[in-house]
Amino acid sequence: MRRRQALAALFGTGAVAAVPPLHRTAAQESEPAQEGTGAAELYDPFRVGRPRDRITDYENDPFIVALEGRIRCVCGCNLDVYTCRTTDFTCGTSPAMHKEVVDMVEQGMTAQEIVDAFIAQHGELVLMAPKKEGFNLLAYFLPGAAVVSVGALLLWALARRRSLVAATAGEAEVSDGLSDDERARLDAEFKKLEL
Repeated sequence: MRRRQALAALFGTGAVAAVPPLHRTAAQESEPAQEGTGAAELYDPFRVGRPRDRITDYENDPFIVALEGRIRCVCGCNLDVYTCRTTDFTCGTSPAMHKEVVDMVEQGMTAQEIVDAFIAQHGELVLMAPKKEGFNLLAYFLPGAAVVSVGALLLWALARRRSLVAATAGEAEVSDGLSDDERARLDAEFKKLEL
């Protein structure tokens, strides 16, 4: 008697006996496979990981994808909900947030109402980009202003350095501070050294 059949007889249910075996014995390997079943059939899908929920029409709906792209997943990954739920299959937060979005869409809420509901629930940090109003405008304009300011400062410093180098080189060529007699004596000394 097989172990599963013994357990079924012990507990008095046929449910355990109805589960197909997870491995095949040598005798079963030599038997021809029944039609419709392959040798590589997966008997117990729960052994390979968390079962995936049923795919709905909303999985890749452009409206839902765009809306989830505006909302940050609160699991701590700093990805938007759509990216998190389609790339990190260990996250349990993003599928729940996706379900909330789908439920709100089915209730007839607009995109802004859904975003406002998430802001009310999680705070303004749930947004992928801050609102373009008030103090948040600094987040949009300050980086660009900083880049332009630093670029202008570098151009000014390079122009000033070039003018100083050109002025210094021009002064050295025009006047080295020697009189004609000193210059003649210096040339004569150099000629002696060359010989």
